[in-house]
Amino acid sequence: MLSPRFLLWSFLTSVMMMGAGMAAGQEYPSKLIRIVTGEAGGGSDLAARLIAQGLTVNLSQQVIVENRPGAGGVIAAQAVAKSPPDGYTLLSYSNVIWLAPLFGEVPYDPVRDFSAVSLAVSAPNFIVVHPTLPAKSIRELIALAKAKPGALNYASGSAGGAQHLAGELFKTMAGINMVRISYKGGVSAVNSLIVGEVQVGFASSASVAAHVKSGRLRALAVTSARTSALVPDLPTVAASGLPGYEMTAKNGIFAPTGTPAAMVNRLSQNIARIVNRADVRGKLLISGGEPVGSSPEEFAATIRSEIARVSKLIKDAGIHAE
Repeated sequence: MLSPRFLLWSFLTSVMMMGAGMAAGQEYPSKLIRIVTGEAGGGSDLAARLIAQGLTVNLSQQVIVENRPGAGGVIAAQAVAKSPPDGYTLLSYSNVIWLAPLFGEVPYDPVRDFSAVSLAVSAPNFIVVHPTLPAKSIRELIALAKAKPGALNYASGSAGGAQHLAGELFKTMAGINMVRISYKGGVSAVNSLIVGEVQVGFASSASVAAHVKSGRLRALAVTSARTSALVPDLPTVAASGLPGYEMTAKNGIFAPTGTPAAMVNRLSQNIARIVNRADVRGKLLISGGEPVGSSPEEFAATIRSEIARVSKLIKDAGIHAE
């Protein structure tokens, strides 16, 4: 049986540790904060810069963006994973960070090496078709694909990217056979769709919005779980015949694992306020993104759920790294 003196000592120690953690959170930040991301001009870079600007004001401390491009986010992720867990080095990157290990070995563990801070932005894809294709809805596209197995093809960027996964999930859930045509990037994929080299595409709103407006492409649905603020009158795939379908690009903020919870929570709360500000929201929508701003717990749950879901998709669809 534990003595009263030991119990009192344990209680006081816990109180002191809680007090120290709260004090650290209140004193933070006391120096410059870095947000590490990939190449300049990308979606993760835009999110990082908008968040950095907001945090600089909200925290009364300078926050800068450091670009470390290359290797599908591995360089940026590894740099942050190896940084001290003191809240002064953060990572802004897409779901490539937690999905890349499903396609091959990377020098970090997306769950073990990072503390999830906030899911900042979600970017849905649009399912678009060449206007000569006789399909004006998702149901008609599925019916056409079932009537002509293997006759339709779809444009995709890199293996494991949001567009590729969106296409393979669509094929699996619809029970159809469309041939994937791989391109080096999203721009090349969209261009091939415009000229009719492929019939179907899964593309970001930023890359196809002007072409849909001009009539060079026809949009059938959005790949998010709910209708998108980008095109409110465009139905979701889920509501168009495939209940439960959802596949979007996501961008989040991470800290090295072990970063004090008080710091993580303070950052998360500020990020949620920043991305949902009217001016920031407007800039994100123009770029094809939608603000989210989740809690650390919600973001961590999203990561675990996506890893499990995409792992199953990779197995079911036989997806391999290229």
